[in-house]
Amino acid sequence: MHNWVSIKAADGGSFDAHLVQPAKPNGGAVVCIQEIFGVNHAMRDIAQYWADQGYVAIAPDLFWRQEPHVDITDGSDEEWKRAFQLYQGFDVEKGIADLKATVAYARSLAGSNGKVGTVGFCLGGKLAYLMACRSDTNCNVGYYGVGIEADLAEASQIQAPLTLHIAEEDGFVSKDAQKQVRDGLASNSHATVFSYPGMDHAFARIGGKPYNKENADLANGRTAAVFAKTLKG
Repeated sequence: MHNWVSIKAADGGSFDAHLVQPAKPNGGAVVCIQEIFGVNHAMRDIAQYWADQGYVAIAPDLFWRQEPHVDITDGSDEEWKRAFQLYQGFDVEKGIADLKATVAYARSLAGSNGKVGTVGFCLGGKLAYLMACRSDTNCNVGYYGVGIEADLAEASQIQAPLTLHIAEEDGFVSKDAQKQVRDGLASNSHATVFSYPGMDHAFARIGGKPYNKENADLANGRTAAVFAKTLKG
């Protein structure tokens, strides 16, 4: 079940975001950035997970310009085909603008301390990286981001903690691309890159075929430590 709120887009119109308020707020907010399957059950579960940790959690509908309220899974060839169509039709620049609008909205909520982080997966993992480069978020975390190596020239703009979780056997990110990311961020004091041997893309997606609880828990614990340090209070 979605709990949609409406956010004004910078270029006109508005888009929805799934909002979960914590029972025991700690003041911080987390923007949960979708995979290529929309704000589906997996993203709603992620938002609930961070709300359970005390954060306002909000997951914007980034495909709204193509099709509002996309909610599909990785369970069929037809859904994969649709997901890749949406991915190919996605405007990254407008997506970043929507994420910035979501961050501003989260900061404006009652009970917010103004500190906002992002956590993104797959497509969202790359967008979390770009938010680190292009926005004033307090921290950013990306899980198995696809295509980050193409935007490493922007890494010098990073001013807040960035954490990337890389699956070493990622079917969508080559070993060469992984090395480029690690090497490109190695000298950046704000960036931390964790690699997970033997793990495939989406190893942290509960219910997905590549899911691995041990490594997902490890990655989520590392993410929680970053959030605790940068967002609470």
